[in-house]
Amino acid sequence: MKSHEEIYAFLQAYQIGVISTVSPQGLPNAAIVGFGQTKDLAILFGTDNTSRKYHNLKTNPQLAFTVGGKTAETVQLEGTARELAADELHLVSEHYWRKNPHAKSYHQNPTNRYFIITPRWLRYTDLRTDPWDITELSF
Repeated sequence: MKSHEEIYAFLQAYQIGVISTVSPQGLPNAAIVGFGQTKDLAILFGTDNTSRKYHNLKTNPQLAFTVGGKTAETVQLEGTARELAADELHLVSEHYWRKNPHAKSYHQNPTNRYFIITPRWLRYTDLRTDPWDITELSF
């Protein structure tokens, strides 16, 4: 079983993840996004306000997010996304741009928006062990 701090460290080792949203018509959409995370495992990411994920999240903020690929370890989470207000952009600087410095250049784009995902469920899985190391957290 992994601790909260160990899951944070696992996420810190990755710069991109896959976000899954649902359209107003109920159709799935998945996209790779750069991300950062807070110590309490909230996820921060940016997107363009013309993207499908942006419109999907404005209609239905429920989503899934997955990180992994370097090893047989993954983190899956489900949660709710909320667009950040202008006075919350320090979170982007502290947790997203620090990890993905190249992403700061997109901030100049007037259509760029930032979201924070508040997780309600998270599952860490390590398939390299026998039995598998599985940790589930509810928030």
